[in-house]
Amino acid sequence: MPGMLSKILPRDETFFEMFVELAENINAGAKAMVELLENYTNVAVQVEIIKGLEHKGDTITHAVMKKLDQTFVTPFDREDIHEFTSTIDDVLDLTDAAASRLVTYRVDRIRPGVADLAKILEEATARIATAVRVLEKRNHILDHCIEINRLENEGDRVSRALIAQLFEEEKDPVQIIKWKEIIEVLEHAIDKCEDVANVIESVVLKNA
Repeated sequence: MPGMLSKILPRDETFFEMFVELAENINAGAKAMVELLENYTNVAVQVEIIKGLEHKGDTITHAVMKKLDQTFVTPFDREDIHEFTSTIDDVLDLTDAAASRLVTYRVDRIRPGVADLAKILEEATARIATAVRVLEKRNHILDHCIEINRLENEGDRVSRALIAQLFEEEKDPVQIIKWKEIIEVLEHAIDKCEDVANVIESVVLKNA
């Protein structure tokens, strides 16, 4: 019966517009993170910009969840919409967490290579945004998912190298603890991008 009803009743396609807004917002957060690490001045102001984007993401996420409760026929499975929305929100939560630690830990200068890790996050979120824009029509969407998976592997490699370099060069144990955590949070944000890609791939395959 639900399958028959979904063919008769119109689906609410405004979900896709909200998904695009979410994806573009996490990309904006990643871009702001790169800008912060490459131009490390007015740090509190730049971190607040990222915090504002994180709040915006929360607002969109809550709107999607509310709409999900109120909509009878959805573009794809409810559990997939819930997982997609929650996972994409996690990306910006982690980006914000990394930025906030720079203020909390009173970081006065950025270690070499950390901005490169943020650039991988920016590229991965840009791919997510591109994939989500074609989610409704499915055009070459799996190619974007494959590239996001590649970027996640690159993020793992870069973060491992950064942590190894940290232990080699830094003698202050407090600095080691601070930077190891910041690097790992950024790397976790990239991991979440792969989780988003996996949800997108699952949706595409289910609805092929």
